[in-house]
Amino acid sequence: MTAAGSPAPPALPMTYVLPIRRSAPAGELVDYLRWLASRVEVVVVDGSPPQVFADHRRLWGSLVRHLPPDPRLRGRNGKVRGVLTGVPAATHENVVIADDDVRYDEHGLRAVQRLLGRADLVRPQNYFDPLPWHAYWDTGRILLNRATGADFPGTLAVRRSVFVAMGGYDPDVLFENLELIRTVRAFGGTIVTAAGLYVRRLPPTTRHFRSQRVRQAYDELAQPMRLLAALHVLPGVAVALVARRPGLLVAAAAGIVAVAEIGRRQAGGARVFPPATAWMAPLWLLERGVCGWLAVGQAACGGVRYAGGRLRRAANSVRTLNRRLAGRDPLPVGGGRRAPSAGEGLDLGYTEATYECATSGTVPQCRLT
Repeated sequence: MTAAGSPAPPALPMTYVLPIRRSAPAGELVDYLRWLASRVEVVVVDGSPPQVFADHRRLWGSLVRHLPPDPRLRGRNGKVRGVLTGVPAATHENVVIADDDVRYDEHGLRAVQRLLGRADLVRPQNYFDPLPWHAYWDTGRILLNRATGADFPGTLAVRRSVFVAMGGYDPDVLFENLELIRTVRAFGGTIVTAAGLYVRRLPPTTRHFRSQRVRQAYDELAQPMRLLAALHVLPGVAVALVARRPGLLVAAAAGIVAVAEIGRRQAGGARVFPPATAWMAPLWLLERGVCGWLAVGQAACGGVRYAGGRLRRAANSVRTLNRRLAGRDPLPVGGGRRAPSAGEGLDLGYTEATYECATSGTVPQCRLT
């Protein structure tokens, strides 16, 4: 506490935006929010029903800036409306956006702060802890994503000035993280994929995990090549079974495990991903093969079920976003990462870098790869 009796200012000049909507009070967040509030400014945008909102205000309203979503915002995706409310409300340039199951530590916050000095958006890597069976299963997805490109975590970090200048992002899409990444890219932003910056994530309940299978597969509609690969899984298995060639299935499964193992070892991932998680990759891919067809069926019926209705678009295409942002002033160049100012019209261009971060002592050391 300061001499005037008010809370001490946060240790890091950063804002943490947490969009949340709960049907029951999130009492388990109290300790985490108390710790966060001692390190950074915390803005919780709470779309919960009125009674739950009031309970949250009582539980941790004194620790954070507790806001309802801006009623002027339209769009079906409640998380995006929360982000569109929270990021402009931030008082710092560097902003972390995180789901309510993400758990940063001091190292993660400081590494993100440092990387935002060179980038407009930072893409950390989540890992599950603890690891119930379904978290092992879903880690197979994470490892394949890492080996074939990059995973999509439940947290991103962005520069507030860039977010505001580009007008936020579309609140009527399902795959909101991909939409934000693509929008920053279309605006000319610099994106850092921090494959070795590991941020803990709590696993969902088994019931919630099961309920998300088709919805997560629907995300692939925004990535046609990945969707096409998923849709070929079941026909490929069927052909091998009809031809009575089980050896083909064994060889394919072994190849998938090998690819997942590459993702597990990348950027020091073996520290947080146990060896058995790579063996889950073939099972996850088989699940995605089934759910991919179900997702296509939902798309034909008007979209995936979401919040009592349907969302048709998984995410906007890169071409659509390039066209949508063509009339906005691009980012300036030179002088480090800074906010666009009036009259500047130089195009930074899009670059994407990959950082590997490893803990040495108490501070994560990140290097450009």
